[in-house]
Amino acid sequence: QVQLVESGGGLVQPGGSLKLSCAASGSIFSISAMGWYRQAPGKEREKVAFITSAGTANYADSVKGRFSIFRDDAKNTVNLRMNSLKPDDTAAYYCSAEGRINTSSVFHSWGQGIQVTVSS
Repeated sequence: QVQLVESGGGLVQPGGSLKLSCAASGSIFSISAMGWYRQAPGKEREKVAFITSAGTANYADSVKGRFSIFRDDAKNTVNLRMNSLKPDDTAAYYCSAEGRINTSSVFHSWGQGIQVTVSS
């Protein structure tokens, strides 16, 4: 079983910055992709940013140029740096990780979610 623990959310003014962190622990053989989804009230969950084991990052169009994703494979962590935040970025952010717990078994784990509120 693989657990994900998120940190770093909170309240920030429009134009401000926040960094979200997610740490994976448990029976991890390898992690192929880590990233973040978000869900605002009344809206569907959307993929925000993802990064593969090769270091390839993908971003939602709505956050390109403002958000940056980084991973540290030695620590099994992924960070999301969010700049120039807008009220539309307000949502619960969920960490996601996919990989293997051994050579024959895969996992896809989710964090519990962390709130980001952008408001003056």
